[in-house]
Amino acid sequence: MEIGVGEGVEQQAAGDWMRPGRTWATRARPAGVIVTRQVSDLEDLAARGASVRFGDFDEPASLVKAFAGASRVLLISTRPPGARVQHQNAIDAAKPAGASLIAYTSIPNPVVGVNAAAIVPDHAATEEALRAAGVAWTFMRNGLYAEMQVAPAQVAVASGTFAYNSGAGATAYVSREDCAAAVAAVLACGDEHAGKAYDITRPEWFTGAQLAELYASVGGAAVAGISLDEDGFVAGAVSHGMPEEVARFLASFGRAIREGQLNQLSGDVEALTGRAPVGLRTVLAPAPAAAASY
Repeated sequence: MEIGVGEGVEQQAAGDWMRPGRTWATRARPAGVIVTRQVSDLEDLAARGASVRFGDFDEPASLVKAFAGASRVLLISTRPPGARVQHQNAIDAAKPAGASLIAYTSIPNPVVGVNAAAIVPDHAATEEALRAAGVAWTFMRNGLYAEMQVAPAQVAVASGTFAYNSGAGATAYVSREDCAAAVAAVLACGDEHAGKAYDITRPEWFTGAQLAELYASVGGAAVAGISLDEDGFVAGAVSHGMPEEVARFLASFGRAIREGQLNQLSGDVEALTGRAPVGLRTVLAPAPAAAASY
């Protein structure tokens, strides 16, 4: 899907150029601009006609040139620590560059003290900064990525167990492709999406127990779901080699799910793109084959 732009005006995407950013970039039309710290990693996109520019959110001066000619900007959230400062630097550069709209990849229910997910404070601060920036904004509140369940599915199929700390809580996983398609649709339109927040999820919940059942079904092997509290989840993850900081970060999402703070069911993907979102089963389908060598 092409990103529509006016004559002489360029679209820009900037932020954490891991898979979410790359997925969006494959949908950008050749006239689009990509801002990244790792220009060499995006040579394939440059070869397709994208303008790949260097820009570092930790170096505000670098963003002045990177954002030159900006009109509609996709700000892809970075990771803590320091995310809210980086986001503010990007906002401060985009507005004087001429940005008329900034779309930002956030999280559902970004309320500090309510949603326990560790990334909420940075998202809440960035949303507030955009509201105060004096430029039109659209919040793309992406649910948890379906692709992030591939590795747990592989481990579960191989080991026969799936540990989780989300209790009986449920969340609706969404594919990166659907996140990319939704924001591409927003950027391709006019001003009708300004000042709106979209929950980019699927209209289908999964609890931890249901994930275990799905992993077993997709993998063709028995998988027992094991419900743990935060400390048990962290201890188990650390015992398998995960750094404790990472384990506690992941556990924060399980707590948010358990407490009902990531349970948004939404039809926004289909409303924006005109097609139903990809199902979690579809995303997981290749996982069992990979599990054999995990």
